[in-house]
Amino acid sequence: MIAFIEGHGEVFGVGPICRVLGIAPSTFYAHRAVEWDPELASARAKRDLLDKDAIKRVFEASRGRYGARKVWHVLRREGRDIARCTVERLMRALQIQGVVRGKKVVTTNPDAAR
Repeated sequence: MIAFIEGHGEVFGVGPICRVLGIAPSTFYAHRAVEWDPELASARAKRDLLDKDAIKRVFEASRGRYGARKVWHVLRREGRDIARCTVERLMRALQIQGVVRGKKVVTTNPDAAR
């Protein structure tokens, strides 16, 4: 959405585009300010950047096998104070998922002779 506003803002203006999209122009300008100066980002956004790097590192060290629960356990063992739901949220944001293991689905094939 921000990219759309930046691309068409010179032609139509930021205010009218934001009005049509249903967002406040201050939202666009706040996002742009954070891009210019990362220090303006919220505490959660700053912490998320550090946590994403740690999650990627643990996930790649497990060769893509660990899910959120095991990644969380490794991070806790390393001394990081992070909630499991935060690990889950950041893994979704990074579009990474552990290996899904489970039992093979067994179906019944009826015997035609009976």
